[in-house]
Amino acid sequence: MLIRQIERFLRETGMPWTKFGRLAAHDPRFVEDLRNGRVPRPTTRARIEVWMANYTPDAMEASHAH
Repeated sequence: MLIRQIERFLRETGMPWTKFGRLAAHDPRFVEDLRNGRVPRPTTRARIEVWMANYTPDAMEASHAH
């Protein structure tokens, strides 16, 4: 299940769930919605999995610095 992968990612990175939602899905409620039973589309699931696989804290911070 995607939510299990995300929960593990959150534990390993220490990232707040709202930040994950904003960065990975452009939706700060994404993780909460999944926790409440939301089923993402296959394309959304694939995009989130790729985002997690490619995540590096330094790259994310640099891309959001202005």
